[in-house]
Amino acid sequence: MEVKKSKKVCYFCDQKKDPSYKNYQELAQFLSERGKIIGRRQNNLCAKHQRILAREIKRARQLALLPYVVM
Repeated sequence: MEVKKSKKVCYFCDQKKDPSYKNYQELAQFLSERGKIIGRRQNNLCAKHQRILAREIKRARQLALLPYVVM
């Protein structure tokens, strides 16, 4: 018996937009409960959007919109 896996679609490709540090509530869903950036295989993001996401999360952290570490 053959089991077909559903194709995982990138969140940002599906929404037709790019991640932005200004929308930090949306970025927070891609952080673990400890505040770490979750890997792209767990996020189901394409490589392009994962790179942009990491950069924008780091920008939001510098502006104190997102935490570096959650205690």
